[in-house]
Amino acid sequence: MAKKSAAKKKPATKSSGGGGVAAAVKKAADLIQVAYDTGTPVPPIRTLLPEGDIDAAYAVQETNTRLRIKRGARLTGRKIGLTSKTIQKQLGVDRPDFGVLFDTMAIPDGEEVPFGMVLQPRVEGEIAFVMERDLKLERPSTTDVMRAIAYASPSIEICGSRIDKWQINIQDTIADNASAALYVLGNTKVKLEDFDGRLCGMVLESKGEPLSVGAGAACLGHPINAVRWLAEEMVRRGRPLLAGDVVMSGALGPMVAVTPGQVYEVRISGLGSARASFAAG
Repeated sequence: MAKKSAAKKKPATKSSGGGGVAAAVKKAADLIQVAYDTGTPVPPIRTLLPEGDIDAAYAVQETNTRLRIKRGARLTGRKIGLTSKTIQKQLGVDRPDFGVLFDTMAIPDGEEVPFGMVLQPRVEGEIAFVMERDLKLERPSTTDVMRAIAYASPSIEICGSRIDKWQINIQDTIADNASAALYVLGNTKVKLEDFDGRLCGMVLESKGEPLSVGAGAACLGHPINAVRWLAEEMVRRGRPLLAGDVVMSGALGPMVAVTPGQVYEVRISGLGSARASFAAG
């Protein structure tokens, strides 16, 4: 089981702004939703929550998840973030985080993303997994996870931050749906036994120039480790992974800021490629 965040956690009785945690969660959720609705980033929301309170940040995320479902969005999977040990150290945590994927976030391979659709966009090359079976075990083994996966595909996660200038800590990014925005799945479907998830190399490039390189081992040692962490966490939080869910397992290399008008292609050995195209504006 993943360790809890190393950040010091104050008693969850009241926020720094007063009025109780529930009120703070609502205020933070409202601010992030305003950023979604207006296309204007907001200041960091961590000052509204009890310092270091990870569960309060997830409560903000869950509040806006329920709102989007109420507005008609369909939940289609999860994304895993903070799978790089380097990024974890930068944010002062010792575990990944997760966000929610909706049907409105899926972009076909190569289809152009309209200018301004994503706030402060950045891209990452990742391995995506599609679930074949529900995964509702409280403590799934690696074997359990592998049996539950139908196939893997190359993917590009298009991250975005509703927090101004990406001034985020762990609470900001969790509350902001783990900085999720859109995602692109490649058109190849590969069984787990047909590629090496740990040693597969990844390159993310634009105009033939490599911008980010990495390998499967950069994702918690193996992307399956990230999926196992997620499966356990989702059961604990009452939203287990289900058959058909897409799991974006985490970046295999550094995140890249998007330049309008550019096309980004990820190639992962043994899996194939996927492309994300951005309008010029």
